[in-house]
Amino acid sequence: MADFLRPSPDPSSSGSSSSGPARLRELLREALETNKPLVLPGCYDALGARLIGQAGFDGVYMTGFGTTAGLLGRPDVGLLGLAEMVDNARRIVSAIDIPLLADADTGYGNQINVIRTVQEYERAGVAGIHIEDQVLPKKCGHMENKQVIAADEMVGKIRAAVEARYDPDFVLVTRTDARSPHGLDEAISRAHRFLEAGADVLFVEALSGVDEIEKVAAEFAGVPMLFNWAEGGKTPPLTYDHIAELGFSVIIAPIGTLLSATRAMQAFLDRLRQDGTPAGIAPDLMGFGDFTDTIGLPEIESLEQRFS
Repeated sequence: MADFLRPSPDPSSSGSSSSGPARLRELLREALETNKPLVLPGCYDALGARLIGQAGFDGVYMTGFGTTAGLLGRPDVGLLGLAEMVDNARRIVSAIDIPLLADADTGYGNQINVIRTVQEYERAGVAGIHIEDQVLPKKCGHMENKQVIAADEMVGKIRAAVEARYDPDFVLVTRTDARSPHGLDEAISRAHRFLEAGADVLFVEALSGVDEIEKVAAEFAGVPMLFNWAEGGKTPPLTYDHIAELGFSVIIAPIGTLLSATRAMQAFLDRLRQDGTPAGIAPDLMGFGDFTDTIGLPEIESLEQRFS
């Protein structure tokens, strides 16, 4: 876990740390070479990110869907802006010592806005981002009635993002949402153009059916690709081995932590409302001491002794 005294690496450093862009790029390269996709569980706050690191994962994904739900209690329909998303990413980075791949929505505007988006995420210590070709205000990729900008405009955004990054290892994932409004062929065509424009990883969102997933995988064989295992979404829930066989390099599970935490809180609150106190459900909860250990109280106590 990230050290409280030195919570995160200097984002202007060479990127050789265990949490920098170079590490994420190395993990993606290993995944492609070994045919073992990198699994990035989604988080929406620093606590979730810390738990992901403690569980032994090699990286973390910051979900925009979950961030919107966590900060606003609202759906992912383009309500958050750059400053709010970067602020959340910065807190997450400070809690982990593994790379963070973060949702950056559409880049929050035109090509010039994308330049600032890349710079701000990079300054926050993020190892990579994904940007998409939706029209503002955007929606979650698995919602209906999405619209996309012209392919030429998105190509310009990608070119701007590539030139804007300070660290050449900063990973740029480009996502197309064209499948739903314009069909699979258009999504594939855009992905080819995005790759030519400088994308490091391709993300074709909301594929519907195994046949579509297999077609996209075959079309981009040997290219780093992201599989969005969106819990309850449009894309079929393939097994890890199947996704590996198809050649994907990274799997994100964006909202599983959000859904499980929400269900657990609902169960607790229902019981509290019925009983009037938590006595009946308290034995099923994590112990207070276990929780404070999980969030690093022993480290804080050690520092207090060291500096008192």
